[in-house]
Amino acid sequence: MSMTENQAQHEQNDNNVPQPASHRRDKSVQRRRILIGGGTMAVAGGLAIAGMASADPVTDSTTKADTSGSATTSASASASTASGVCTLNAEVTEGPYSLDGALVREDIREDKEGVEVQYTLTVVDTANDCAPLADALVEIWHCDALGEYSGFVGRNGHTEEDDGTFLRGGQLTDSGGQVKLISIWPGHYVSRAVHVHMRVHTDVTLTDDSYTGGEVIHTGQLFFDADINTEIQAISPYSDNTTKETQLGDDSIYDDGGASSGLLTLTALGSSVSDGYKATLTVGVDSSS
Repeated sequence: MSMTENQAQHEQNDNNVPQPASHRRDKSVQRRRILIGGGTMAVAGGLAIAGMASADPVTDSTTKADTSGSATTSASASASTASGVCTLNAEVTEGPYSLDGALVREDIREDKEGVEVQYTLTVVDTANDCAPLADALVEIWHCDALGEYSGFVGRNGHTEEDDGTFLRGGQLTDSGGQVKLISIWPGHYVSRAVHVHMRVHTDVTLTDDSYTGGEVIHTGQLFFDADINTEIQAISPYSDNTTKETQLGDDSIYDDGGASSGLLTLTALGSSVSDGYKATLTVGVDSSS
């Protein structure tokens, strides 16, 4: 499938930023179809028929703290989400801020301040009846509260130390296809809504703290509930970022497809947004492609 006009504009905007020769070259958008589902329920059994049962959109269950401080549920999970059924979705560009050789670690925050996010991502293989995909490296990276990426600090107008590794990293999936990662809620930068980049690799070789080789079988992006994000971007240190923010509904990549478009299911860790969130998603990939 070809890129939409919005995605083409996004790629043009982001690729106006020059990259050092040592950085990974930005890929063109690949629109091959994959499977993605919300939540982290068990993915065996009924998922074998996911390809036929996934025509309807998935409704996420997002738990968030309201302004009175009590935790409320903003939406009810659909039956398909509760059973972990995959839904068809397209891959998206990895953007201009990717780097090779991410550190293999659970906590990618380093010294970056922000609202804690505890990710649980479950990877299933559509080439194997949506069985859990073990030993796959799930890598994520995103900007800090001021909208700056490690390795590219200054592109969003802020001056800070750049070690080239903050808010980047990954972990191997376990026998159930799950991986857990800890980070902060991303800030925003010009032209994009708040998001996290993700790649799924197979056949990597682990080193002392990183990896070599392997094949990238999925490139995607993760997104956050717009109402919760508005509250978080208004508190410190996010409020120090005065660059214009693009809202989720206006983003050039997110297509309003819920979990099928990478929208995370969020569960509050406390009574206030500053207490942080658990974020879950089931991601289907095709290991045969």
